[in-house]
Amino acid sequence: MSSQTPVAHAAPELPVPEPPRGLRGHPWLTLFSVAIGVMMVALDGTIVAIANPAIKDDLGASFGDVQWITNGYMLALAVSLITAGKLGDRFGHRQTFLIGIVGFAAASGAIGFSSEVALVIVFRVLQGLFGALLMPAALGLLRATFPAEKLNMAIGIWGMVIGASTAGGPIVGGLLVEHVNWQSVFFINVPVGVLALVLGLVFLKDHRAENAPRSFDVPGILLLSSAMFCLIWPLIKATDWGWGDMKTWGFLIGAVVLFALFALLETRVREPLIPLRMFRSVPLTAGTILMVLMAFAFLGGLFFVTFYLQNVHGMSPVDSGLHLLPLTGMMIVGSPLAGALITKLGPRIPLVGGMVLTAVAMYGMSGLDTNTGTGPMSVWFALLGLGLAPVMVGATEVIVGNAPLELSGVAGGLQQAAMQVGGSLGTAVLGAVMASRVENDLPGNWQSAGLPPIPPAQMPKVSDAVSAGIAPVPKHTPPEFAQKITSVAHDTFVSGMGLAFTVACGVAIVAALVALFTKRGANAEAGAGVGHI
Repeated sequence: MSSQTPVAHAAPELPVPEPPRGLRGHPWLTLFSVAIGVMMVALDGTIVAIANPAIKDDLGASFGDVQWITNGYMLALAVSLITAGKLGDRFGHRQTFLIGIVGFAAASGAIGFSSEVALVIVFRVLQGLFGALLMPAALGLLRATFPAEKLNMAIGIWGMVIGASTAGGPIVGGLLVEHVNWQSVFFINVPVGVLALVLGLVFLKDHRAENAPRSFDVPGILLLSSAMFCLIWPLIKATDWGWGDMKTWGFLIGAVVLFALFALLETRVREPLIPLRMFRSVPLTAGTILMVLMAFAFLGGLFFVTFYLQNVHGMSPVDSGLHLLPLTGMMIVGSPLAGALITKLGPRIPLVGGMVLTAVAMYGMSGLDTNTGTGPMSVWFALLGLGLAPVMVGATEVIVGNAPLELSGVAGGLQQAAMQVGGSLGTAVLGAVMASRVENDLPGNWQSAGLPPIPPAQMPKVSDAVSAGIAPVPKHTPPEFAQKITSVAHDTFVSGMGLAFTVACGVAIVAALVALFTKRGANAEAGAGVGHI
């Protein structure tokens, strides 16, 4: 295809797909099969956070080791998503999906049998790599299996599974760690993986476009993977290193240079990893930016909610997960409804409306304080879920539907990579906003409460604790002073959280403006029935 050919061209006349014969290739059975695998990966993004303290105690791990258990998974997933999508486009999404299932379940079982934290970290990285094979392949299978008029509903259910699994992770993890052990958090993936494998072997049918890529852009893969690493790694470490540290800026500058070299390379190879002509499609570009901004506001804000519920309100992990049920429930209910609405109206109006609702919810959450009850919290959490549902569905449809069928895997990887980048960026930036407000307000609040001054050498440690909603009460502190310290710590944390949610509200408003540039994919029609293998 010439580099001058626009992506969002009208799809050619295609034969009407024949109804699937038998079970293999049936659209709804395909959706059920891929949803089981996707659920496993999405759940592992949050479920392990609950198990980390138990892993630390059982294996004698350091705090840095425990951080790597989460960061290793996130890095591997984010760095390899687009490449994994390319593998699906090249070798078939069914094969890629099944390999991802087997690898993810096997790595999960290996973690459960690990007796050293180093092995846990290694297998978590492998989980991330195999998880990256699953996610774009799932979207590629849906794109190729469902006719255009039903694709949005399918993506709606797919988005519902991801949202519910992500939000439900703390509940499931809390129950397993409390009533079984930390290993069960990983062992549960083995039977789920076996089920997903059996369903995939029976129901999934391979689909490849006639002009699917036949070669690999190895230099492009290396450059993009390195650039993604240099972008995500300093965002993960910014809280420890500080935003003014040369390591932070060195990695970020390196990421810009590597992305520039990657873009230059992609204009000079015959079959590039990401054909840059894709981004000539304004809707596709807008959808990608929208996904980054949505994840920034949602995942960055959700990071503070768990601290608020557990450390300020004193809830257990299970209780805090239950308090997030309004968010999870509205995503479950709203995603299929959003799919139907997007099919009827197109994506633009639901996307704009969804981000406006998200902005309103973030603004409401900026007013949460130490005495806020379950009722007001539930209202804002439910509104957030209702706002996010059409964005998860619509932005995915915009990205995948505006890409050619032969690049549906790359488009799926781009969508997931945008979420990972946005989530990492949101956590890092909003974390910096929180830390800055705490460092600025804590000394004055401490002094106003009549507490003894904090020695300068201890201030960073005290600020770090307060930034997580923890009251730094020394042992043997008299009750009246302990109460004052707790009150100051929680009030200061809530002030910082309010500012962070205000910033997230602003980002959501920008995302609503970006959503005005989206529209239904011109290539969405090139779906079911094309290129069956």
